[in-house]
Amino acid sequence: MNINRLLLLTARQVSRLTNPFYLPVLALVLVFSFSHLRLLSWQYKLIVIGLVYSFTALLPRLVIFLYRKLNGWGHRHLGHREKRYVPYVVSIISYAALLHFMYKLYLPHFTMRFIVGALALQLVCLLVNPLVKLSTHTAGAGAVVGALMVVGIAFNFNPVPWLCVSILYTGLVGTARYFLRVHSLKEIGISVGVGWLCGILCML
Repeated sequence: MNINRLLLLTARQVSRLTNPFYLPVLALVLVFSFSHLRLLSWQYKLIVIGLVYSFTALLPRLVIFLYRKLNGWGHRHLGHREKRYVPYVVSIISYAALLHFMYKLYLPHFTMRFIVGALALQLVCLLVNPLVKLSTHTAGAGAVVGALMVVGIAFNFNPVPWLCVSILYTGLVGTARYFLRVHSLKEIGISVGVGWLCGILCML
């Protein structure tokens, strides 16, 4: 196996493992582990995480998979800007439904901010899609950086170690998407900036 093939396989695995669908679940796991919400019962935490996973990862991915199969498309077909509208709309509807259920169940408002941020990011990606093809992978990673900055101030803890990890994570994701030729450097840079801004504004 030559070096280029190895790098390509690595980039594909990184891209799969850093799918933005899983970021809300990861955010909740971290919040339930390190914030005052860790005092909640583990049964309650599992219910909330299961609910979030169902609406932000399981349901959207299933619908998008069926949409691809009905059209006879592969993964790369959704890389075309004109074919990304339906996946965006599916994600937006799913995230909005999740927010409705979370509100009806009187879940902590702090947990809903992550979903609001993810929903806002999907809306921005949909709106600017005619102009630039944003990378939801790197935008999601950028949103984590922005959210961490606000959370660090809100809970009065030093976020620098976590920020270093999240910035390295963002760089890794962006590199993988660029190496796969899914996005240009310009698209990746704009995506990180948009995600970072959404992460800050929705957590304030």
